[in-house]
Amino acid sequence: MSAPGALLARQQAPGGGGSLISQLGLALVCGAYAVGSALGWGSAQVALIMGDFGLAAAALIAAVSCFLYARARDSRFRPAWLLFAISSAMAACGNAVWGWYEVVLQREVPSPSFADLFFLCFGPPAIVGLLVLAKRPVTRAGWVCLVLDSWLIGGSLLTLSWSLALAHTAHFEAESTAHAALSLAYPLLDIALVSMVLALHFRRSNANRTAINTAIAALATTVLCDALFTSPLLRESYRSGQLLDAGWFAGSLLLAYAPWGARRAEQWGEGAPYHRGHRNPGSRPIGGSLAALTPYLAAAVCTLGILYNVIEGRRVDRVVVFTGCTVVLALVVRQGIMLVDNISLTQELAQKENHFRSLVQGSSDVIMIAAPTGILRYVSPAASGVYGREAEELIGSELASLIHAEDLGRVVHEVRRFLAAPPSEEPTTRIECRFKSGTGEWLNVESTVNRHQGGLIFNSRDVTERVRLQAQLQHNAEHDPLTDLPNRALFTARVRQALSGRRVGDPGTAVLYIDLDGFKAVNDTIGHQAGDELLIQAARRLQDSVRAGDTAARLGGDEFAALIVGEGSRDQAARECQVHEIADRLRLTLSQPYRIGSNDVRVAASIGVAFAEPGISPTDLMRNADLAMYRAKAGGKDRVELYAPQMQADVVRRTELATRLRTALHDGEFALLHQPVVSLTTGQVVSVAAQARWRSTQGILFTPAEFLRVADNGDAQEGARMAELGRWLLEEAVEQAAERNRAGHEVPVTVRLSARRLVDKSLPLGSIEALLTRHGLPSGSLIIELADSDPRISFEELERRLVALRRLGVRIALDGFGSGYAAINALRRLPIDVLKLDRGLVEGVVESARLHKITSGLLRIACDLGMQSVAEGVDVPEQVTALRAMGCTHGQGMAFSGPLDEYRLRRALVRGEFPLPGGAALPVLAGGPGGSLPVRHVGANGSETITHPPMRSNSETPVPPT
Repeated sequence: MSAPGALLARQQAPGGGGSLISQLGLALVCGAYAVGSALGWGSAQVALIMGDFGLAAAALIAAVSCFLYARARDSRFRPAWLLFAISSAMAACGNAVWGWYEVVLQREVPSPSFADLFFLCFGPPAIVGLLVLAKRPVTRAGWVCLVLDSWLIGGSLLTLSWSLALAHTAHFEAESTAHAALSLAYPLLDIALVSMVLALHFRRSNANRTAINTAIAALATTVLCDALFTSPLLRESYRSGQLLDAGWFAGSLLLAYAPWGARRAEQWGEGAPYHRGHRNPGSRPIGGSLAALTPYLAAAVCTLGILYNVIEGRRVDRVVVFTGCTVVLALVVRQGIMLVDNISLTQELAQKENHFRSLVQGSSDVIMIAAPTGILRYVSPAASGVYGREAEELIGSELASLIHAEDLGRVVHEVRRFLAAPPSEEPTTRIECRFKSGTGEWLNVESTVNRHQGGLIFNSRDVTERVRLQAQLQHNAEHDPLTDLPNRALFTARVRQALSGRRVGDPGTAVLYIDLDGFKAVNDTIGHQAGDELLIQAARRLQDSVRAGDTAARLGGDEFAALIVGEGSRDQAARECQVHEIADRLRLTLSQPYRIGSNDVRVAASIGVAFAEPGISPTDLMRNADLAMYRAKAGGKDRVELYAPQMQADVVRRTELATRLRTALHDGEFALLHQPVVSLTTGQVVSVAAQARWRSTQGILFTPAEFLRVADNGDAQEGARMAELGRWLLEEAVEQAAERNRAGHEVPVTVRLSARRLVDKSLPLGSIEALLTRHGLPSGSLIIELADSDPRISFEELERRLVALRRLGVRIALDGFGSGYAAINALRRLPIDVLKLDRGLVEGVVESARLHKITSGLLRIACDLGMQSVAEGVDVPEQVTALRAMGCTHGQGMAFSGPLDEYRLRRALVRGEFPLPGGAALPVLAGGPGGSLPVRHVGANGSETITHPPMRSNSETPVPPT
């Protein structure tokens, strides 16, 4: 961390400001005491008080502080702080006794006294406390070495101190034995304390470093002052309150601050060893070197003590000789222990080295060590099996020369980022790149990278198969399994990419939605395998027809899509024309015959085109193309349709209408109306055509053409809704016809049903028979009007169903005769009783001579087949006259009456007939009296009889058209 970063971290650390204030306060108190001591406190009495009771108060503060911290904290260092509290308490008692004599009793302190006893008790608890703070050895040899190191330091200091001063004190004959022992006790305890301080300095624990360092500094200050006090020169002139007392005062306050300062350091995170690189890496070797030199330095100090006696010409004291011998012996023993320990460590290291060498050489992963310059210094033998290159060949080569050029920049960037990150935050990183093998191929290699003495260690493995499998899985997830074209997910992503970046807002980008018309017939006729082959060939044609930058996709089933990327052209009209030409050319290509086996199969293509607009989303653009495609299919198929905003409005309207239609039946919003079918020869009402009307809750009246188109849109749910509507229409028409029949109005009712509904299982034959029986409608009073001839419906199934209905007495009418390609086939195969002319023929029969001839020919066909004919949409009298002249038997339209409710219908049935232009005419075609539709009755033995409705009176006024 840089210096500004470290400073910022310290400023932002919680409690950092409080720590600085406490440190400044401690320094100010100690400095004030030192200044007062240097100035003599202003008077001798104050000096005595501050020199005795001031020191006692400082030591008492240290004792209370250490005791409170020991109670508040539960750790393995708790006994050390309790011992420091006891040691400080002894110092406080000693100073208090000293002050009792000098301040209270105002006489000199006797020697020895209780003060000496308390002062002598200060050292042992402090020594034991330092042992607790020291790093505990994990072996017996470590404990022995710790004791020997302490003795080496203490013995050498004892030798030097004895030679300089202690020998003179011990042989001072004027003093008593007790006084001499007391004089020796102080320096000996100080030597022991100094020994422990030095030993602890080289063996201190990494945990709680701030507390240990502060405690060491406090005790070192106290020991230094004790050493100065025991020297003969200072002791003779010492008086309480002098500058020497400032050292004891500072040592006590430092010891009082030590545990709480350590607690704050732990909160800041400073007590953690090697945290975030804050610790100087160079401090470890220096500390280790000083610890290793400690025995030799101790022996050198001991030698200096002996040499001092020799140089001074003194006789070598027995204490010096004995102490020197024990120091030398301790040094020999320690070196022997260390030698045995080193031999054991060397053997263990050799075993571990052999173990790791076996792991490295036997590993299937390649381990490489690269120098900071990028040169490979070591490569494991696994390289020959993974890379196909011998390890010796790779050693000495540059790592950059083995990495693919496209991956080199990314690898270098990742390595630089990794080396710049703190090791504690990111110890390893992972890099994947392509590595050159011995055969020249590029292998996908995944490497775990670690730091190693300024360089890097690469633990690499070959993941080529995994990368290939992932690529294959990705390809399968984004492509159609049959045609291998992009699927919907990938196509949507390509559209999103085309609408963003530098192409954003380009109106030339277009999406084409393609649907193969007639594909279902291929599956139904020659099988699904042939259908799959057709899709594959169509996909190939589509792929070959688009440009290299465009995208062709299969969305599902027989639906395809193409993305035509814009060219940045500003001429939108020219671009639309160009894309329309591309789409039309694609339509022609997809409509060409497909050779499948021995068959030539033809399908058409309906294509919808949508262009990008500013701000349009990929989903909306694809939806617009889909709408245009459905418009192309609805407009006759095999065509290209451009999207227009009105398409979306129509979809919204149909959706809203379909939503309301779902509940319209249950809410009673549908009503049944009937339009009379009138004989063109007599004007009599021969039947009524049932028509449903939907008046929504919003008051909108929908015609059948509107809501039937919504209900019958091909969707499964809406198809079920259409079936439900058809059942309702049939049952309501039969029920009302039965009621009219019981009221004396025996007029058949016509119900319009589609061919698909007739063969649908939702309308079984038994349900119609049960319906007629339940309501008591006579045989022949129901006419089923076949609405259309869907080419997807089997004629065989439809024929069987119509024959079964005729056996029930139900007559069949063919609606829309004269339009559609299946009308002639329906006449040839289906049992038809009535032909209903298409409205398009009736509307222009008066104005168009050509249409007049066509209509006349169709009516002649109906006459030759012996069928009745009904003209739908007869709205003006001129049409009545023309149709009657051409031989049409019946008419339905506004020229007679519009759809009537039940009340008006019964009034019309009571009157019985409508006036005809030019009066009544003679019958021109075979029929019943008055030209009424014949009623077929089926007997119990299966025989058929035909009757005609009775003539109605012409005396009543006809009901006007509604």
